[in-house]
Amino acid sequence: MTAASLSYPLAMARTGEQVRIIGLAGGRSVDQRLTDFGLAIGSTVRVVHNPMTGPMIVAVHESRVSLGMGMAQKMTVEPLEK
Repeated sequence: MTAASLSYPLAMARTGEQVRIIGLAGGRSVDQRLTDFGLAIGSTVRVVHNPMTGPMIVAVHESRVSLGMGMAQKMTVEPLEK
């Protein structure tokens, strides 16, 4: 399997899962805002809470960031090996 076949939107990641961001598709200003929050391509994040129906919380570095599902759908991630 290739990494591309294992990629999915951040919105689909389970609570507790660690993933690496491999793509942003929100447009220039949205992508820049995500990058400012530390959610850049190549960043590793841990899903703190994903209710699948409302805002999710992710941990990046020493911070927690709340993301709406629309925004999380525009971020492509791949799972990290355990």
